[in-house]
Amino acid sequence: QVQLVESGGGLVQAGGSLRLSCAASGRTFSWYHMGWFRQTTGKKRAFVAAIHWSDSSTLYADSIQGRLTISRDNAKNTVYLQMNSLKPEDTAVYYCAAKASGGIWSQDRVDYWGQGTQVTVSS
Repeated sequence: QVQLVESGGGLVQAGGSLRLSCAASGRTFSWYHMGWFRQTTGKKRAFVAAIHWSDSSTLYADSIQGRLTISRDNAKNTVYLQMNSLKPEDTAVYYCAAKASGGIWSQDRVDYWGQGTQVTVSS
């Protein structure tokens, strides 16, 4: 089992920045690919970004356009999502995800989820 706890969400004005953190505990964190999804009311959870467990290569959704950066610190069992130049359409609940298998980042392939943290961007 892996337990994931997100933090760092909140209310920010458009153009501002936030850094989300996801602290992991349980099984060896460094063995898992880590990612972030986001979800708005009435919509499916959507992939945002991911980072490889060993070489820290990254993958981003096309809509991110370089404004978000994912990173990990295996010594601290933590993955981060730095969000800059935030827009109102970035408003969502952001979920941390852990996946043991390689390949596609889809909801059904995620092994563990965090509880989510709300990000609200005001215009």
